[in-house]
Amino acid sequence: MACVVRDKAERNGKRRSPFWYACFTDATGRRVKKSTGLTAKSKAMQMCMQLQRAADEARRGVLTEARTRELLSEVLESVNGEGLRVFSVAEWLDHFVKGKRKTRADKTARRHEQTMREFIELLGHRAKLNVAAITSKDIADFRDYRHSLGLAPATLDVDIKILSAAFNSAWKQGHISVNPCAPIEKLKDKAHRKHVFTPEQVSALVKAATGDWTGLILTAFYTGQRLGDCANVRWQDIDLVSEIKTIRFEQGKGGKEVVTVIHEALADFLLCLPTPKSDDAFVFPSLAQRDASALSKHFAKIMRRAHIEQRVIRERAKSGAGQSVNALSFHSLRHSFTSILANCGVAEEVRMLLTGHTTRAIHQRYSHHDLAALRDAVAVLPRITAK
Repeated sequence: MACVVRDKAERNGKRRSPFWYACFTDATGRRVKKSTGLTAKSKAMQMCMQLQRAADEARRGVLTEARTRELLSEVLESVNGEGLRVFSVAEWLDHFVKGKRKTRADKTARRHEQTMREFIELLGHRAKLNVAAITSKDIADFRDYRHSLGLAPATLDVDIKILSAAFNSAWKQGHISVNPCAPIEKLKDKAHRKHVFTPEQVSALVKAATGDWTGLILTAFYTGQRLGDCANVRWQDIDLVSEIKTIRFEQGKGGKEVVTVIHEALADFLLCLPTPKSDDAFVFPSLAQRDASALSKHFAKIMRRAHIEQRVIRERAKSGAGQSVNALSFHSLRHSFTSILANCGVAEEVRMLLTGHTTRAIHQRYSHHDLAALRDAVAVLPRITAK
């Protein structure tokens, strides 16, 4: 039976220790006596009972890390009035996603939210457990279930990467002692490479395009930037006055900035556009701030009008999960940009600067000599006229 006692031994007429001692039976069946560090008997007794409860659960083999944290939190709350901050799985993942909404682009935050939601749905009632209760088996089961739906290994690797970031954050803040995603290995995957548009196909796309689509296609081909970044570029991001003309892209909302030079064919096209009412105006107003999926579907129509044959390189899963992957899409213009530069002998580091495949702020690196080198690199691209 658990109880508390005072140390009867005295030193210089006073008790050797002012604290109450907890007497209880440990997990091995031994009777032990531990100082509670408390002078109030009622609080010391509360701690003693929790120690006995933990020992009893350990003896039955049901004491887990998560349960230990809960018991410790109960002890602290009974003694100090405030326990440990304990998160359930669902609570922690929700907390993590809310943080991502503040620090990441909208698309990235939505991807994180989707993964967390699907993981919680698979856990079912176990999502109410302490976050420390999640094991590597839970992570592997989630990956394997998603794989059974026909999702690509590359997609599953992203899922695990996102979950790993969440649990790594929990580990750094002391809520768990190990990241359950750490032992999970990547699945083998057959490489599916996107195809590139030839200059002749790009010319056909430009001729088949109407309205702002003409400029959008030229911008993507001559800068190697992504659909959303090209569609949302503003006049204030374009310098057509300096000797070396440049265009600045913010890759995703709140993303890194990429500065690249403007090919003379693109410069000629931009100079022919109507003068904007303000520098803050979008270059392609009819396409700016539109859903990327809708833009991609419209681009597919332009491909058909240009008589460019499409090919599927990955079929959608029979279960209906995931989506099919086409050999050619708007993103293929980015592949075309880098491939043409590579085939013309432009150095890899220069190509990375132009596309933004780097982790450092581009504009802080640039000197005038850098821009001249990039101008020479872009100049190897073939000239394509709008009409």
